[in-house]
Amino acid sequence: MLILAKSILGLMVAFFLSVFAGLVLLPLLKKLNFRQSVSHMITERHLLKEGTPTIGGLIFIIPTIITMVVLYLRGSVEISSSLIIVMFVFLSYSVLGFADDYKKILTHKNAGLSITTKLVVQILIAVIFFFIYMKDGGSTHLIISSLNIDWDLKWFYGIFILFLLVGSSNAVNITDGEDGLAGGLSAIAFLSFGIIAWGTTWAKGYQEIAIFCFVLVGALLGFLVYNTHPAKVFMGDTGSLGLGATLAAVAILTKHELSLAIIGGVFIAETLSSFIQIVAIRKFHKKVFLMAPLHHHFERLGWEETDIVKLFWIVGFMLGMGAIYYGVWL
Repeated sequence: MLILAKSILGLMVAFFLSVFAGLVLLPLLKKLNFRQSVSHMITERHLLKEGTPTIGGLIFIIPTIITMVVLYLRGSVEISSSLIIVMFVFLSYSVLGFADDYKKILTHKNAGLSITTKLVVQILIAVIFFFIYMKDGGSTHLIISSLNIDWDLKWFYGIFILFLLVGSSNAVNITDGEDGLAGGLSAIAFLSFGIIAWGTTWAKGYQEIAIFCFVLVGALLGFLVYNTHPAKVFMGDTGSLGLGATLAAVAILTKHELSLAIIGGVFIAETLSSFIQIVAIRKFHKKVFLMAPLHHHFERLGWEETDIVKLFWIVGFMLGMGAIYYGVWL
């Protein structure tokens, strides 16, 4: 029960720090004119989002870091290779996202860093991840017990890490298109992985991974105070890239890669809808969806933004609970 108490403590501290961070950072972002530019109109109400402060991911990133430091100083968490990897991925992808957001703000366009620049940075992050992971005796086996899969990928495991980091970060980024959507789904996802991490007692640093997940849940709940409809701030790539990559890192370290596909089911559906739409238009000159990604399809059908977000949250929650059953008891 001690790990539960530590996790709840971290969640509460991060929540209040995040709410406070919003009170401080929101006026600052407005003063610095860090505002969102709407490049195209989905519906008329999207025009109202023009000028909303962005780079709001700092509202949950900074409190998460501070809370983990506080927990370490009071002896509630220990430094482990797993915690180092998770924190490294979280911070490095957040910095990458910040650089992308900052360039968009400077140019007043939705085109940030080049694809080449992003890929080079992400490859470097994956290499460092793989180096720390292997140095501490990490396994290169991809194990999915329910399917009787046990593959030793050897050095290809590094490529597998890159694939999951890039895929997951982009999936959350694509989903971040409605007020509170990506933030709420991420909170549900990290809550699910936090519970799963409690049960991975064989994994090195499993307690620290679980506590980190709950700390991030608390920080995200604090962020949602400002991000739910009508959003006073957007997380931007600063938040979405960091969240997606960290989800992948936690899945890899706990050896629950398949659980990531279940927990992130809504993120995957959003990404697939965009991919299917692109292929359909380019190859067959037809649309499968009224607009992609999927949440925009529902908007074009006339759904209210709040109803779309609630539906996606419910689906994400049920998928998360199903993944806990699969990952812990099945």
